[in-house]
Amino acid sequence: MDDLETELGRLEDVEDDSDSSDNSSAKGQKKPKLPLVNPMCVETPYESGFHQSTRICLERIREAMLHHRWQEAAEYMACYPQMLEDTTQGSRQQYKELIWRLSIEILHHHPNSKLEDYNNIYERMKHSGFKNYLTISLEHAFHLLLHGHIEEAKHQLSVAESWRHGKESAAQHQKTKLIQAYRSLLDYIIWCDKRFTHARTDFPDSGDNQEMRNYFRQASVNIKEILKNPGVWDPFILSYVEMLEFYEDHKEALRVLNDYAYDNSFPPNPNAHVYLYQYLKRHDASERKLMKVLKILQVLVPSHELMLEYSSLLLQSEKTSDHHKALGVVLEMLDFACWRSNLDAWKCLKAIIQKLQLQEDWRTVVHEKMVGKKDYWPALHFTSFHASKDSEENPELMEVKASLTKVLCPDLTLKYTAAGETSEEWT
Repeated sequence: MDDLETELGRLEDVEDDSDSSDNSSAKGQKKPKLPLVNPMCVETPYESGFHQSTRICLERIREAMLHHRWQEAAEYMACYPQMLEDTTQGSRQQYKELIWRLSIEILHHHPNSKLEDYNNIYERMKHSGFKNYLTISLEHAFHLLLHGHIEEAKHQLSVAESWRHGKESAAQHQKTKLIQAYRSLLDYIIWCDKRFTHARTDFPDSGDNQEMRNYFRQASVNIKEILKNPGVWDPFILSYVEMLEFYEDHKEALRVLNDYAYDNSFPPNPNAHVYLYQYLKRHDASERKLMKVLKILQVLVPSHELMLEYSSLLLQSEKTSDHHKALGVVLEMLDFACWRSNLDAWKCLKAIIQKLQLQEDWRTVVHEKMVGKKDYWPALHFTSFHASKDSEENPELMEVKASLTKVLCPDLTLKYTAAGETSEEWT
């Protein structure tokens, strides 16, 4: 970045020399060609020896990291934290975060880094100031969790959850809630380990059951608390529902999933409807309830893979209006690139049309659904290129699509046919 600024400065000097006719006021109003950030290792006219050494040290760290010389970067990094002792310009938050980020990045790539090294950096940076305390604590817990130290990660989050500094700000409140949420997730992980051990034991101890219950209660209390805050809480919802199902509290599980999907204070979340549908399906809910959930999901994500199940459920219905809906669902799916060559989607479309043929007005129904698609469907699905590609890669797909060309686009002459074949006529 310093080299770039130097080169830009030279370029501006050349431009100034070549345009000597401009007045001095115009020169003074010139703006930089690029929106550059303020560099942290720039030389100042009146820098002390201390500032010069730390600036050069940061330059060496950056150079070593850019060239992946991690040992060299680590050696320079051992000296750079002395910048935190600088009192001439006050305690700068930017330097604290810079040291934190650089140190962790170097340790992440250094071949000889140990967990103790990470712990030392995290603890030092947590206690160097209060603004990043909660964020660093959360990252520290993630690192411990990644290395299998679940209990230690939970301890770090427990300490952070009870930490306070002055009057709690909105940002601090949000981070505390996030830490509380992840602590409940760790309780769930420990609960899963206990459940696995309990299941493999021939003669389970009642004390093990009680210990599992304790972790379940701890996780439940925290998860209930965080769900009072609107947001996307997918992994926490899934964890809570799994524990509730294990203890056969189906009423509470269904209430939680319904609130998560239908509470307007939460942001629109397709996953919420997926989780509710999967739960209802596991517990043999009626087809009408399943279709009610998938109907909303179809509005949110018309290309979702569950739309094949939705169309199948609609097709099994006795209502002709549901058959019409099934046609619209599959046609909309096939508008998306991920489904254009999917054999199951085209087979489903063919099955729907065959079902519609039992109605006298089936041609009118298909026409109404296709009226807005005839402008682009031939180019999207039924060109000679598609015919050649499908005949080579998936002949069965070629056969299904070719049989539908006259039904979907009866007024058009399409080139989607194999050599010597004609499209199937529908009566």
